[in-house]
This record gives sequence, C-alpha cells and structure tokens, in this order.
Amino acid sequence: MRLLDRYVLRMFSQAYAYCIAGFISIWLIFDISDNISTFVDEHFSVARMVKYYLTQIPQILVILLPVSLLLALLFSLGRMSRSNEIVSMLTAGVSIPRVLRPLIVAGLLTTVASTALNYSLAPHAEQARRTAFERTGARKQQWFTGQVFRNRTDERTWFIQRFRPGIDEFENVQVLQQDAQDNITTSYLAARALYRPETKEWDLRNAKVVNYDAPGNIVKEETLPALTIKHWSETPYRLASANVRAEFLSILELRKYIQSNSDFPRTLLAPFFTHLQYRWALPWTCLVVVFIAAPLGIGFSRRGILSSVATSIVLVFSMNFLTHFFLALGEGDRAAPWLAAWTPNVIFAAIGLYLLVLRATNREGLGFRPWRARRIVAR
Repeated sequence: MRLLDRYVLRMFSQAYAYCIAGFISIWLIFDISDNISTFVDEHFSVARMVKYYLTQIPQILVILLPVSLLLALLFSLGRMSRSNEIVSMLTAGVSIPRVLRPLIVAGLLTTVASTALNYSLAPHAEQARRTAFERTGARKQQWFTGQVFRNRTDERTWFIQRFRPGIDEFENVQVLQQDAQDNITTSYLAARALYRPETKEWDLRNAKVVNYDAPGNIVKEETLPALTIKHWSETPYRLASANVRAEFLSILELRKYIQSNSDFPRTLLAPFFTHLQYRWALPWTCLVVVFIAAPLGIGFSRRGILSSVATSIVLVFSMNFLTHFFLALGEGDRAAPWLAAWTPNVIFAAIGLYLLVLRATNREGLGFRPWRARRIVAR
C-alpha cells in the first residue's frame, strides 16, 4: 500500500469511526431511556443487558453504515479539499480515480461486512428483542390461535384452535381432505395432534373420522382414542408459516419458506421472494454511497463544496425513498422481485459513476446555465 493510500484511509477511517460510534451512542441513549423501566421491573442483570444490545447492534449497523459512509466521505474529502491537498495530489499527476481507490476498497469491505450482518443476525434482531423482554421465570408461553392452513398440492385444509411455536403439538384440530373438485371426502377432528419428526408421522388423540360421498352425505363415522397417519406431508413449520413475516427471516429461512410453500399463490410468496433479493441488494447500498459521495465530496471552492454536499445528501435520501417504494411494489407483486430489490442501486450507481467521470475529467454536470443565460439576455 502506497503512502498516499494510507494517508487517505487514515483521514477517512477516523471520521468513519467517529460517525459509527456517535450514531450507536445516540441510539443507545434513546433505547436505554425507553426501556429503563422494563430493565428495572424485569431485574435485568448487566450480562443480560449486554446480550440484548449485542443482538440489536447488527440491525442498527446495517442501517447506519451507509449514512456513516456518506458523512465520513464528505467530511474527509471536504477537509482535504479545503486544505488544497486534493489539488496537490492532482498537480503531482495522481488522477481522481487513483485518489479515491482506497475509499472504494473501503466501501467494498463495508459491503462485505453489511452482507455478513444482513445474512442472519440483523433479520433476527426483532425476535431477539421480544425474547429478551419475556419474563425469565413465570412467563406465559406465547400461543397462536385461529390458524388456518391450505395445502393446495394435497387438497387439505387445516383448522387449528391454538398451538405454541416451536412445539410439535396442536390443540383442537380439524383437517378436511378434499378431492380434485373441492368436495370434502374425509374430515379428521382431534383434541390433540402431535408430529413425530423422526418418523414424519402425525398422531391424532381422541380423534373422530368422518367420510363423505360426492353429494356430501356421511358414509362412515368412527371415534378412535389414537390414530396415526403416515402420508400427510405437512410439518409444524409449514402449519405455522402463516404467522411468519418476510422482513424478519434470514436468507436461509426465506429460501426454506419458499421451498416449503411452493404451492402458495405467487401473490402470497411475493414478499418472501422480494426480501430474499433485498437481503443481497441492501448491503450494496454502501458501495453506491461511495460512488455518490466521493466525487461530490471533492470541491475546489467553498461554494462548490457546500453545493456538492447538499447534492449528495439529497441523492442518498432519494435513493432511500426509492428503495422503500420499489420494495413495496415487489411485496405487492407489482414488480419482479429482482427488479424491486436492485433497481435503486443500479440507478444511483449509474448516477455516481457519471459524477465520478465528470469529476475525473474536470467537467461540470448538467445544470441550469442555459436558463440563467436566457434570464440575463431578457434583462
């Protein structure tokens, strides 16, 4: 690494570290202020508080890294521009892309770090938050009630009164088996339904089985203390999938959900396909921010620096708006998942590369000079 690279990185890394530390400190202050009463009431130990905040920091970092990159780049490059260090580098024959190369590498490393955090840790932060605030001792188990699941492949519909997530046991279950014409052929009612993962069997306790003919008349009815069914393909994970939200799933969990529920209509799977693409696209926002902020952070006059800083902030916040806009389109099945996740990055990466070319060739971008000229002539 050349001396120039080390110098540019040192100027940037100091500002970058201060930005990250400052944002995390502000978040910690507000979060502790909001939850201090809960910490006291629940008798949180120091170790439990530290564990809680360690689970939350990945999600916060994924959000803060692009903003910290933006501010650190604008500050460090603006500072070097004001002291004419950038001009000295250019005079010595160093090109703008060569000056910015270590910063682009830093953006790539930040993208890799953000991808690692966004793979699993950041999506699980909300669930970790809920778990942390549950009572350690006499807390009640969370129950899901009124669950309905439709297996379109095997023509089965499940009605479950209540169950606990993570436990292979369901209470007051009714399963309707239908034929290709949606006529009910068999109805299973059970006070309890247990799943045996080792054999992939369902045990129905206090079961009642009713068979119907095509017009819907009862053909046979029997009551059994226990009934084992081996051919049902449903698992507790699939039955509980109706309560799952795409934004709280990791990449592996999103893939598993899509694979397990491939028979769902595309409109129901659209949020999961979109967030699977978004998990990969979001970290690349860091590199896009580098392409936007780096050329705009370099200025050769005080007025030019101020206008460039304002432009970069507007562009980054516009990218954030478009990201959420396209994400909503993808979740609503109004746009293809890959298009919804990657379009903002592609658009603003192109804008950033265009700005970089302009700065490298010392040209002005599209502005309002023709309008100003017409105004002067009119006067």
